[in-house]
Amino acid sequence: MDWGNVTVEDLVHALREVDWSSPPRPPSEFFSRFTVPKSFSKWDSRLKCNLYYYRTNYFIMILVILGLGFLTRPLAIFSALLTALSVAFLNDSFAGSFSEKATRTTRNFSPQLAAKMRPPLKPVTRGRPSAKRAIHVCGQPRWVFVLTCSLVSLALWYISCGLFTLSLALLIGLLATVLHASLRTPNLKARLNTFREEFRAVWRNYSEI
Repeated sequence: MDWGNVTVEDLVHALREVDWSSPPRPPSEFFSRFTVPKSFSKWDSRLKCNLYYYRTNYFIMILVILGLGFLTRPLAIFSALLTALSVAFLNDSFAGSFSEKATRTTRNFSPQLAAKMRPPLKPVTRGRPSAKRAIHVCGQPRWVFVLTCSLVSLALWYISCGLFTLSLALLIGLLATVLHASLRTPNLKARLNTFREEFRAVWRNYSEI
């Protein structure tokens, strides 16, 4: 896969749809073989490839940096978790998995409530289900949960007076992510994994036609 031809919009769209439940790459792989890219095109391709392949590692790394920055402020830690949750809801796989597990858990003590938490039926076009539909979480549009978590987390950030610490921790986390993604040489496993996930996406789209 030629990552040089992948736009930022394509990368963001892929990160929204890919499954984030996969475990992070082992530290022995994550912290090995660093080299300086020889050109801007190679740096651009390497950055996009590593951001996609090590996405779980980067997400955990940013959460750890945020946690270290708020060790003396428990309320700020809760705010950071809500912020991370609102961002995670933007991923289709996470939103669907969260909704399914919440509905299954609710069904154990309230089947009537669980029935209301089911997503609406998929629209049908010419006798076939439509390929695209809005993502719902617990029966509500996804944006309701994203907006709610974002507003609550902002209020808690304001109460805990941790906005400056948040900005600094996020800046350090993002800089560390970009630095690692720029210097970590993509290995053969990363390239093969990318090809495999690309094939699965193409096959899924083909099966929906």
